[in-house]
Amino acid sequence: MKLLDTLNKTNTIEKTSFFKTLSALIEEAQNSDQIDDILEDNRQIKELEYERLAKVFMLLKDAYKSQLKLELANNLSQLDIFIDILIRDGNSILQDFWFEDIYKKEIAQLEKDSKAFIKTIDEESKDIEEARLRDYQIYRSCVMTAYTNDESSNLDKKVTTDEYSILQTLAEELDLSNEEIRLINFSIVPLETLRIDDIIKQLKDLSIIFFHKKDSNVYVPDEVVKVLRELRGKSIADKYMRRLLKSLKNPELNAICKKHNISQRGIETEEKIKSIINQGISVKGILKKGIHKDGLTLTDRKKEVNKVMENLGIDPKGTTIEEKIDHITEHFNKMERDETIGISAEGYNKLCKDIETNLPKFNVFLRSEFEFREENVVDSEFLTDHNMKPRDILDLLSKDEIKKFCEATGVKTRGDEVQNILEHYTDTESIYIENYEHIGNRDLEALRSNNIHLNSSELGVKFEEVTKLLFQDLGFEVDEELRKEVNDRKDKIDILIRTKEKEVIIVECKTLKSKKFNKFSSCSRQIKSYQKHLSQNGYRVIKTLLVAPEFSPDFVEDCDLDIDLNLSLITSDVLLNIWNGFKKAKHQVFPVNLLMRDALISDDKILKALKVK
Repeated sequence: MKLLDTLNKTNTIEKTSFFKTLSALIEEAQNSDQIDDILEDNRQIKELEYERLAKVFMLLKDAYKSQLKLELANNLSQLDIFIDILIRDGNSILQDFWFEDIYKKEIAQLEKDSKAFIKTIDEESKDIEEARLRDYQIYRSCVMTAYTNDESSNLDKKVTTDEYSILQTLAEELDLSNEEIRLINFSIVPLETLRIDDIIKQLKDLSIIFFHKKDSNVYVPDEVVKVLRELRGKSIADKYMRRLLKSLKNPELNAICKKHNISQRGIETEEKIKSIINQGISVKGILKKGIHKDGLTLTDRKKEVNKVMENLGIDPKGTTIEEKIDHITEHFNKMERDETIGISAEGYNKLCKDIETNLPKFNVFLRSEFEFREENVVDSEFLTDHNMKPRDILDLLSKDEIKKFCEATGVKTRGDEVQNILEHYTDTESIYIENYEHIGNRDLEALRSNNIHLNSSELGVKFEEVTKLLFQDLGFEVDEELRKEVNDRKDKIDILIRTKEKEVIIVECKTLKSKKFNKFSSCSRQIKSYQKHLSQNGYRVIKTLLVAPEFSPDFVEDCDLDIDLNLSLITSDVLLNIWNGFKKAKHQVFPVNLLMRDALISDDKILKALKVK
């Protein structure tokens, strides 16, 4: 759940800790000018719109992360465990008693696994390679020194912030997984089981969670989850790590398992993947070291990483392995930031119903895999709330289950079966609307990841078509016959809206090719030509709208100062927000006068005028 939705969900008292944290971060902010532009001289955090608070938080994300990092170093024995629970897929919404139950199970399992792991180190097990055993012993000795060296000064035993930072660097250089680090850490630093009330208070004070007393739910905003993952060295979510691991060959998975002391004997591929994910091994650890055979040259290792990228449908960009890994990470993080789900909402709902019908055991598996308390979890709305999209769900199915599902639902099995399923459940009109901004931004990679396959040459026309659909849904009379009638070789109007018999609105559409749309002079000449042409055909232009992904400040200023065109600018995201909000309005037809006022149209103002909450 996004931070904005979480703020809307909780009451003022439940947001108090977050307000305090944000206020303190604002006072110490380095990028104060950007923040001031959003706050507009109002630093009363409680009085600000939640949209602004969410934007301010994103500007302060790095400072918030640094604050948590200090806290983590001072609270190694507990906060570390809470974070590992909360960053798991599906755990961003938890009821308090369910959170407590997961926490207690985690403590018990951790103590058991830690004892077993330390025993293998002490006994110098033959299952662990000599070099790897040495890595474990070095890290363990350093943790022991960091924790106990205060005793000589007659101080309480603890790992200081500086020591914690050094241990993190050491663990990274030794290529230890999160699980290996935890098992060693907690063999030395004692664990104390806390009460749920104390846990919730601690996490609320750190603004990690919001606790809604009415439904006893713990909410962790997606933006906070991202920060917590970064603190744990996880550059991508587990669901994307699963997708990456499924693209690897079995020998590559075995190599990763061997390096991190994960059992391989008699283990199915899906179980290996789950174990690797649970170990918390980083993308860097897998692609830079984990999958490569000993003795491979740098060139060969780059080729191996390129193959992984191609298997994932990612352009193999980057010169160095590090650059390639960064490109993979950014690809998945971009997908996570994308609020579209890859198919239409209606299609997702139907997909879930068909999975429930044809794979009845999947509901039980899903509940177990993500520790869901709810009974029926194969539900599109529930899964979307937990940030799980259709592709994420299909990634959880085995090859046999995918094949069985395709055969049962009539989905073609030739080629990529997962892609075939997504295409089968795609409502074309809805999916184009949901990806309207990506079309306008000419973002082919984002479109491909959302199951839309367009050529660059098709994007301009498709942007016009979707814009037309949005205006039609707003109740405007888009007159295609009139547009075809008045258009000629010189003047080709994108969209014409008829308001009266001889009155029209011109809508011009521009996609973004390389930078913000900023050539006002060429646009104004084009629009004046359209107006003149329509006037000669007996029509009065009462308004012109220019729709584009974004506009430069100079473009907006030039538009505001122009006295001839009666032109207003509207960005694609604003138009989409208005379209979504209009569904909740009492009006059947969108009031035209709301588009007549400003040079740059604001969705906030229009939705307030429509009394949309």
